[in-house]
Amino acid sequence: MNETQKVKGPASYFPSIEKTYGKPIQHWQDIVRQQEGKSHMQIVALLKADHGLGHGHANAIVAATLAEQKS
Repeated sequence: MNETQKVKGPASYFPSIEKTYGKPIQHWQDIVRQQEGKSHMQIVALLKADHGLGHGHANAIVAATLAEQKS
């Protein structure tokens, strides 16, 4: 994979998240999408408290999912 093909930003965490937690990214994004009206950090806290995700992984999922909803 060369520099132009490298995944950057929050999505660069996705392979590690899937490997660590054994669930596809779609699973986590579905949870994020169900949190209408909550702030970024409230959703991060939910993923950490209710699902055991680490801060960086939770933050990456929330950031990527909310960014796609804005576009």
